[in-house]
Formats: sequence, structure tokens, C-alpha cells
Amino acid sequence: MNDVDRALRAAPPHALLDTLRPLLTDVWGAIDADLLLADYGMTVLQPVKEPGDPARAVSLHNTPESRAFGSQEPHEEHPRNAERTRLHLPVTARGERLGILTVLLPPGPVDPSLTDELVQVADLLGHAIVVAERDTDVYRQARRIGRLTLAAEMQWELLPGRACAREEFAVGAQLEPAYAVRGDNFDWSSDAHRLTLSIINGMGDGIHASLLTHLAVGALRNARRAGLPVADQARLADQALYAQHHGDQHVSALLLSFDLATGSALAVDAGSPRMWRRRGTAVERIELEAQLPLGMFEESDYVAQEFGVLPGDRLLVVSDGVYDALSPLGEVFGERALARAVSATALLPAADVPRAVLDDLARYRVTEPLDDALIVCLDWSGRPVDTPSG
Repeated sequence: MNDVDRALRAAPPHALLDTLRPLLTDVWGAIDADLLLADYGMTVLQPVKEPGDPARAVSLHNTPESRAFGSQEPHEEHPRNAERTRLHLPVTARGERLGILTVLLPPGPVDPSLTDELVQVADLLGHAIVVAERDTDVYRQARRIGRLTLAAEMQWELLPGRACAREEFAVGAQLEPAYAVRGDNFDWSSDAHRLTLSIINGMGDGIHASLLTHLAVGALRNARRAGLPVADQARLADQALYAQHHGDQHVSALLLSFDLATGSALAVDAGSPRMWRRRGTAVERIELEAQLPLGMFEESDYVAQEFGVLPGDRLLVVSDGVYDALSPLGEVFGERALARAVSATALLPAADVPRAVLDDLARYRVTEPLDDALIVCLDWSGRPVDTPSG
């Protein structure tokens, strides 16, 4: 794999696949290869080579490519009377599901050792794409099936990703409407000791909501990177927003900080995002003390509350665009339907849960959404407990 790694590192950012193809042919006997990336709405896979061509988009539902993408396992496709086998390989970077590398091989079953090696190639490609995106728009262009609004472009650029996985946890998140999202956003960061999550909902519409959220996320990151705890992060973000808007605009936020060793968590509930927990088969809302949204008043004080998570727990944080959605009978989604959706998605990995719940929400509500919908799912594994020897 060293040759592949060196070739991808030396390749022009826009030409990763073109650089990889000769290696796939010379070393592994491939006939051809194609790279498809998941769109912002997580509905289709689009080829990097010809982005925006609806005829070449591949559905993320009930296709061979979607099976590889959803399972995060290689999937062999043997088309009837075809002269080649299609091996679909997940392209992922640290839990972030980017897309699929499809390698065309001679007909017949694929040797397991060959599959294992190509899985490693796809993994190297995923990490190379994340780095290359700093210097080219090719991969971002392949992720869109339509034009993003300016507000949505700003929001997606602000995100850390849509998924992240470590030994202790796995996170998945999604925004809707993906191509016109306004004020909702999320952020996360982890180090050797803690995971910090923030879920943000800036008031207003369009570019105004996006700018407000940008200021809030920037202030929270600035405080977090200074090593401040979540209550002080909230205070500094509150001061930054008030200094700019003097209380005329505010941001709802839920700030969470988890001790990776113990599962002990600190939370600041400063607005509308709400949190549910699935433990075993029980689903319940985690009630937190409501505090003022960020930027509403000068020098607001914030106090962190404590709660805990156990290995096997799943947390779901949603914005008001999710739990306030109405059914044709006028029932709020967050009253009972959300708990049913959390239970129904129990077997899905964290990265798949937000999209599945949003699909359930789309079938539930009676009208087109008037507000953004944001879902963040956290699966907690915790650290293994060392058992004394002897």
C-alpha cells in the first residue's frame, strides 16, 4: 500500500482517481474504476467524473452501490451476461462516509485477499479526498444534485463532517433542507480526554441566519480551543453575539462535553435543541434546565448540568424543525412519533440514523417544512475497563 499512498499524496488534488486507475490496472488487474460521492441530501451517489448528470446518479436505496455504502462492507456485483465483475468499496475517512469506489474486474468471484487489498486502497483514497478538498472544488461539486443557496453553502462549509467514529463513540448528523438550510448547524471535536458537541439554531432566515450561526460557531470554537469548559464557552459566545447584535438576534444552542473515560457529561441547554436517550429498549427525553439563548441579554450567566451515559446508550439531539413538525391530525412529531423513530432505527449505525429519522419525518408531516431540521446521533461505547490480571 505504500505505493498507493505515495501516489495519492503526490497527485494533483483534482486527479486522485486518474492517478489511482493505472495502479489498479497494473497491480490488481482492474479493467476500470469509478468514484461516486454521496450528495448533500444523502439520496444519491454521483460520479466525480461527470457531476450533475442525472443519468449517471445512483440511488442510495436498493442498489448494489447503496448496499456497500450502507453496510460499509465491500459488495460484489455480477451482472448477468456481463464480461466483468463490479466490486463496490466504501470510501470513508474516520467514520465519515464519503462515497463508493467501484472497481471493474474480470468476470467471476473475487479472491478475498484481493478484496481486502482493495478495501485498503479505498480507505487511502478517502483520506486523500479529505485533504485534497482544501485545494479543489471537484469533490464538492460532485456532491450536489442542484444548486445550494448561499446560506446553505456557508453552513456546509462550516461543518466538521457528517459522521465521526472512534473507539469510544460514533456520531452521525444531517441537515435539511440540505440545499437550502438556513440557521441550523452542529460542531464537534475530540481529544485524548473529551468529546465536545454543539448543536446550533440561529434565528431568522436565509443569509442572516447563516451569518448569525457562523458568529456563534466561531465564538464557541475560539473558547473551546482556549481550553475553556462548556459553561464558559457559552458565556463567551453569548458576549460575542450580544456585542454584535445588542440582543436583537440570538442563537439557541445545546452544548455537550463528555469524559471519554467515564461517560460523565456536562450540558448547557441554551435554547431549543432537545435530547432523547435510548437505553436498552427504553426511549426518554433527557430533561435539562432551560437557560437563555446565546446573545439575548448582556452578560448572561450559564451553568453546566451533569448527566451520564453508559456503554450502549444512544443520544439523539434534534432541532425544533424536527420535534415541532405536525401530522395531518395536528399531532407534534416530538410527542410520540420521534420515540417510535428512535426505536425503529435501533439497529442502524449512528451515521445512518439521522437520514432515516428525517425520512420518517418527511412521511409524517402534512406540509413542506418552514424551518430547518437537524438531527445529531451519538452512540456511546466508552472505554474498555481494565481487569486486573491474576
